[in-house]
Amino acid sequence: MIKLPAKYKSILNTKETEHAIVAIKDFFQLALSTELNLTRVTAPLFVGAGTGINDDLNGVERPVSFPVKALNEQKMEIVQSLAKWKRLKITDLELEPGFGIYTDMNALRPDEDLDPIHSIYVDQWDWCMAIDEKDRTVYYLHEIVKKVYRCIQRTEFFLYDRYPQIKPILPKEIKILYSDDLQREYPELTPKEREDKVAKKYGAVFITGIGGKLPDGSIHDGRAPDYDDWITESGDGHRGLNGDILVWNPVLNSAFELSSMGIRVSPESLKAQLEERNCMERSKFEFHKRLLNGELTQTLGGGIGQSRLCMFLLRKAHIGETQVSIWTDEIQKDCKKRGISLL
Repeated sequence: MIKLPAKYKSILNTKETEHAIVAIKDFFQLALSTELNLTRVTAPLFVGAGTGINDDLNGVERPVSFPVKALNEQKMEIVQSLAKWKRLKITDLELEPGFGIYTDMNALRPDEDLDPIHSIYVDQWDWCMAIDEKDRTVYYLHEIVKKVYRCIQRTEFFLYDRYPQIKPILPKEIKILYSDDLQREYPELTPKEREDKVAKKYGAVFITGIGGKLPDGSIHDGRAPDYDDWITESGDGHRGLNGDILVWNPVLNSAFELSSMGIRVSPESLKAQLEERNCMERSKFEFHKRLLNGELTQTLGGGIGQSRLCMFLLRKAHIGETQVSIWTDEIQKDCKKRGISLL
């Protein structure tokens, strides 16, 4: 459980924070689009219910839905992420391997448990790129991870150049790890405790293989079965072609997830993952039918939290300091007592 620091004072005041958020977002998205050859596109706020396009996250979260009068009360859903929509967009644009898209994604997740790093409002850079079939390897995934991490590093230095009181803390290299290795090495720890241990040790890590079964039958963290490939053998004794970028957050004294990303499912891995999760009924959705028929471009993609990145770089204690959301009375009182100014 994430706990607020006992003693905290924001490095920047509210006005400076607002200016810094704009600067971070402008700089990072330009760095990311340049590094990965991404073109900015406009994204939907909602999609049709029952099409299979909306992200199911862990399969239990309820999307916000509403009927549309002009469409005979057809039901729409506020997106929970654009994991699958991006693949459709890449296919429609007929992009060549090595090129992709990014967008500002705004989502609502009303079932989220509110704490210093979780809000019902989610804002992230959703990105996706076309890849060759030969690049469906963990080695290619890790090369892209390193590029994304370099963009985060450059943004940290950019911010330091503007606000020298915010010292850079990210290590030169990101450490590549595997969830099954961590389970074998620290069997007595929970997945969250393992993340804390390695994030504190290395400063920045990419934990590969999120969603698939570990040696003891558990999973490191939940992943829906129909976007990331977490079942394919990676070729080096591990399973899974996805993972999370985590950094050590000294303000919260905790591992801190900045990005989730991975190579997207092939028709074969989608079928296997739907079977493993006992949800073959999804194969009837339009998105899944197209994917199973081999009609969708092979892609690699992910999401990078905008408020999360700003929170980390600005050394903030609560995500409500870098986004406007809704909080319980208890959270608001506790933050006020601790000197945390929620936007």
